Amino acid sequence: METIIEMRGIRKAFPGVVANDNINLVVAPGEIHAILGENGAGKSTLMSILFGLYKADRGEIFLRGEPVSIDNPNDATRLGIGMVHQHFKLVHNFTVTENIVLGQEDRANGLIQLEEAKQKIIALSDQYGLKVNPDSLIEDISVGMQQRVEILKMLYRDADILIFDEPTAVLTPQEVQELINVMRELSNEGKTIILITHKLHEIKSIADRVTVLRKGAQVAVLDVATSSIADMAEAMVGRPVVFDLQKAESTPGDVVLSVRGLSVYSPVYKKNVVNDMTFDVRRGEILCIAGVEGNGQTQLIEAIAGLTESQGEVWLLGENISDDSIRERNLKGISHIPEDRHKHGLVLDFKLSNNLILQNYFEPPMQRRMMLNFSNINEFSASLIERFDVRSGKGIHTNTRSMSGGNQQKAIIAREVIRDTDLLIAVQPTRGLDVGAIEYIHQQLIAQRDQGKAVLMVSLELDEVLSVSDRILVMFEGNHMGEFDAATVSDSELGVAMAGGNR
Repeated sequence: METIIEMRGIRKAFPGVVANDNINLVVAPGEIHAILGENGAGKSTLMSILFGLYKADRGEIFLRGEPVSIDNPNDATRLGIGMVHQHFKLVHNFTVTENIVLGQEDRANGLIQLEEAKQKIIALSDQYGLKVNPDSLIEDISVGMQQRVEILKMLYRDADILIFDEPTAVLTPQEVQELINVMRELSNEGKTIILITHKLHEIKSIADRVTVLRKGAQVAVLDVATSSIADMAEAMVGRPVVFDLQKAESTPGDVVLSVRGLSVYSPVYKKNVVNDMTFDVRRGEILCIAGVEGNGQTQLIEAIAGLTESQGEVWLLGENISDDSIRERNLKGISHIPEDRHKHGLVLDFKLSNNLILQNYFEPPMQRRMMLNFSNINEFSASLIERFDVRSGKGIHTNTRSMSGGNQQKAIIAREVIRDTDLLIAVQPTRGLDVGAIEYIHQQLIAQRDQGKAVLMVSLELDEVLSVSDRILVMFEGNHMGEFDAATVSDSELGVAMAGGNR
């Protein structure tokens, strides 16, 4: 087989963990090659070595049959390798054009030629269907548009090997389909694509072959056309995976959360982004708020949790908590798995044990006489790490920033689920998680429901909405578009409501 990339015997170790252990990756020209694995399996590390962000401890890289040394991303760029990272590398107060040319600026008489760059960007946008306004500020465009900017950065630098690291983790279903179409177009143009993902349906729909990693080791190379989703899942996890979620019928009890006439005004958009929302969540049920991203779900949850100002009332267990602080709401019975794990979920430069006690460090047994009880903290944290399979190189002493995104998410879920609260708010709880972890988290949410807790979930994943929820509330442009029984509603009914149509 003709090859464009060969990575032979790649090994990379970090303190306490071997991220890549003697991995051999072979990619053919024009191929869409997926890298599949659990959180922490070593996928991003392997691609970071190919892009020059890390240096392998051992092994060789061949490009078009010739050995190459890739010491930094500039080397990778010169060799025609580009990478779209899971967390985008964009300057938010720069324009689209300024971000794309950053580091590759054309100059004349000491001046950056932005107009010429803009014309090239427009031409690339038209060629690949990546419509984006080159004059827009990054902070003013959607996450999907920001990803287009990252792709255009690679194409602007004439990359013919394109690495996508979990590219659909923050996209809506419509944006996912648009991205798949773009990848097909790029492949048809002769570009080689390496796709890091844990989403098996996406691999099945677009990839040619898939290399499967497990705990840093390469366990399989599969032909996608002849491999089932169950085959890929078992190779990734090391055991058969149950895709059909088993749950008993819900038996809703008393109202735990009552939202009455809640509205949220946005000074950025100079209008309400949440309009007069009224609903209840009861014990023993999972109510899911569904909708395309950007329709007010984020602001609604932030208002309930106390993260943003709002009009209207929030009642918890019959008590009006509208004027309570975030901590007061938490202590009265709210657990919260936030949408943005970096901004609202973790202190990235704290070690893992400190992040696992953020909700209870000020209470016994984590403190005694106003002093932290490190023996109890370490014991508590170690138990959560083991129970929730949070993979970390140094255990409780791991710097949280160094962990994979999926394991950071597991740490938040462990901290919030373990609390004995009446209401669990879970926003995108499985975003960035592999199929085995998703299976486990879904079971945890249902277990919370079955223990008599009220669960309020927000999800963009339609499969997750339909399989986990008992009731579904759809939002569109900040408005309540109706409630649906998850057991009887059809995809088309939900789709109409999510697009702003009447029930």
